Amino acid sequence: MSRFFATGSDSETESSSEEEQAPRQPAATFTFSDDEEETKRVVRSTKEKRYEDLTNLIKQIRNFKKNKDMSSMLTSFEELMRAYQKALPVIAKEENGVTPRFYIRCLFEMEEFISEVWEDKDGRKKNMSKNNFKSLASLRQKLRKYNKEFEEDISKFRENPDLADEDEEEEKEEDEDDSEAEFSAPLTLGKTEAPPDPSKFLKTPVVQERDEDDDGSEDSMDWGSDSDDETSSSDDDNQNIAYRERFLKKTTDKEEEEKKKKEKKEKKEKEKRKQRREEEEDGGGEWETVKGGVAIPSKPKMFAKDAEIDVGLVVKKLSEIVAARGKKRTDRREQIELLHELQAVAEAHNLGPAVTIKIKFAIIASIFDYNPKVSDAMKPEYWEKLLDRIMETLNMVLDVSELTISEQILEEMEVFDKPPYKIRGCVLTVVDRLDEEFTKLLKECDPHSNEYVERLKDEKKVCAIIDKVQEHLERNSVSSELCCIYLRKVEHLYYKFDPEVPKQKQGLLPEGSVSSVNTMETLCKYIYAKDSTDRLRTRAILAHIYHHALHDNWFQARDLMLMSHLQETIQHSDPPTQILYNRTMAHLGLCAFRHANIKDAHNCLVDLMMTGKVKELLAQGLLPQRQHERSKEQEKIEKQRQMPFHMHINLELLECVYLVSAMLIEIPYMAAHEFDARRRMISKTFYQQLRSSERQSLVGPPESMREHVVAASKAMRNGNWSACKNFIINEKMNAKVWDLFYQADRVRGMLSRLIQEEALRTYLFTYSHVYDSISMPTLAEMFELDQSVVHSIISKMIINEELMASLDDPTQTVVMHRSEPSRLQSLALQLTDKVNNLVDSNERIFEMKQGNFFARGGNQGGFRDRQNYNRQGQNWDRRAREGRTY
Repeated sequence: MSRFFATGSDSETESSSEEEQAPRQPAATFTFSDDEEETKRVVRSTKEKRYEDLTNLIKQIRNFKKNKDMSSMLTSFEELMRAYQKALPVIAKEENGVTPRFYIRCLFEMEEFISEVWEDKDGRKKNMSKNNFKSLASLRQKLRKYNKEFEEDISKFRENPDLADEDEEEEKEEDEDDSEAEFSAPLTLGKTEAPPDPSKFLKTPVVQERDEDDDGSEDSMDWGSDSDDETSSSDDDNQNIAYRERFLKKTTDKEEEEKKKKEKKEKKEKEKRKQRREEEEDGGGEWETVKGGVAIPSKPKMFAKDAEIDVGLVVKKLSEIVAARGKKRTDRREQIELLHELQAVAEAHNLGPAVTIKIKFAIIASIFDYNPKVSDAMKPEYWEKLLDRIMETLNMVLDVSELTISEQILEEMEVFDKPPYKIRGCVLTVVDRLDEEFTKLLKECDPHSNEYVERLKDEKKVCAIIDKVQEHLERNSVSSELCCIYLRKVEHLYYKFDPEVPKQKQGLLPEGSVSSVNTMETLCKYIYAKDSTDRLRTRAILAHIYHHALHDNWFQARDLMLMSHLQETIQHSDPPTQILYNRTMAHLGLCAFRHANIKDAHNCLVDLMMTGKVKELLAQGLLPQRQHERSKEQEKIEKQRQMPFHMHINLELLECVYLVSAMLIEIPYMAAHEFDARRRMISKTFYQQLRSSERQSLVGPPESMREHVVAASKAMRNGNWSACKNFIINEKMNAKVWDLFYQADRVRGMLSRLIQEEALRTYLFTYSHVYDSISMPTLAEMFELDQSVVHSIISKMIINEELMASLDDPTQTVVMHRSEPSRLQSLALQLTDKVNNLVDSNERIFEMKQGNFFARGGNQGGFRDRQNYNRQGQNWDRRAREGRTY
């Protein structure tokens, strides 16, 4: 029964109790019931609707984050993406396409949360179900893909995450404006001849249109609910007013007020957008009040107006600014600005070069500290600033003659006002950190992009800074510091090929000209003589060997390596030094190969190639590992040790040189010991390649580099040197490998000659038992070699007892002696060895079973008889191999 028609004394209590127990539901907007007087018609803009959807979904995501409910979080995130897609037209219109900060904050928080959960493997296993883990994996993948569209906004947000969202600030300001307007402006409810009765305001709710950023929560609570007796006494005038308020427009005064608010809001938004653009262009911005407690509310004054600015005051202020370094609430950008301002004050009052240098060192340190994560690379704009500041500082240091900069100088001993100046600091530390940041920048870039080339151009500036530091330290002549800076210079020089060195060898350069080999010689010899630590000397020797090997100084590089005895002690060195050793051995092997020293090349490369982890040993990348084989921390450390791309050694070239060297050594050895059961492997990797090729049922034409080497090996095994040469030296192999060498034609000619010689040796080993004698001119014609070369090769084989033959000079023939066993005899010897081994193993098994009988004093002669039998068998085997009896 409607309360308007309720009668009786207890109507009031009944209606009030009903209201308390069950609150009224708002009626639909198109109905006209009496209960509609209690509801409020809300008019919302499209922006409000879209933003409210986004904020509601963000609240849900945060709640699911607390519970770690990944499946619900995934569903909410998908809804959030769809809601943002719907809100895009509004954002483009209202925000000029700028993504709202609260949305960026949500994406950033989700990214941090998911990465934290993903890294916590133990926690996932214990607390997370399979369904939750699947949702986590798909959410991680979707979020990473989605966040690529907002990379710039998220990176800007990461710089200042504590700044309040603009929408929150605007809502607060507008709520304040609305509250002021409510208390200051009179309420007009249409045209009324007399002032309204206060009791009517209790009956009729105030109806106002909402502002764009107002959620109406406060307006809905302005007036209390009507009681039963008050509503029952309401008349038709009140109803007319309510209907008029509901369906008619506001008064003109209200429209003007709304228009002013809208203009005020647009003005604020324009100012904020303008300020944001200026900050993005400057990379900084003016001092401003930021809600969140991170930055200082207003720009502090450097000195008081009446303060007398002198050296002591500036140094004291500098120590105050530097003392805030590294603290939690310190704004790094603000610190850099303060130091720049302090430098300007010091230069304006001519406080001397020492004070300026001290402040510049503090600026350099603050720019280094600007990057929040040590493992991440510095931003390019700050890198450019850093290079400029260091160059300015070093120029000033070199201009001041009487200046000492050292870590040994305490702050109380510093002298700023008169020469000789003394400053506490370390120039070497600056250079070391600069070099580290340069390496990080290079590793951050894509090595095949133009960005990498642009960054690599900065190496000239870095080397110029090292030269200036070297000049400054040479002036002070501290041997330990000079060794450090010389090694830093060596590490920027040792891997670069100098085209002047070959000209210097040929005598084409004028006398007195200095090449990189001479520079390396000077720097490294100083380190050998003056260094007191083993590490610097070891690294200098390795860099020196690398540089010699790079310029084909094989004998100097080999002698340095042998004299240093580094092969015995390198396993005790630190990982970067071991990496440098591996790189040096790789280039030493390439140098030996270019000089046709095949055995030396193979010995240099065999330790690297047998592991199958050449990429990791040379710090040129990480191979995929099995689960739990490498932890996250180990992977992070190994990534930091990686070499920049321009210092890499071509791995395919390295492997090809190793396999070709193994082929030239292994194939003649296999031919010489074909029937030897105890034949040893020289190169395990080469054997694996041959075996994998033999296992294939259908072998097609070679395509990869390894297949070319295997095909060449098979051709050489048959004595077909021309096919072997064609497999090794062709257009495809030239493009992949041989053209990468300096003077590639000379390398190809050397390789062709070696193939001819080793193919001749293989042919003689394989077919010597077929011939009684063979003509040397025929061999020279077959292998397209000079007769003198054939004579030399056969003579060496006879001297080394590799070939049982003799030379008949008058007839130019090789006479075979047939002292080696035939194929049948060799197989019979192998069978005998195997039978002996089988008998030996059976005897041992029998003795183990009859052990108790022997322990009781039984016949023990069987064991001695077996030993005599084995000894006689071995003597017979030896005589058979020597060809004395069969």
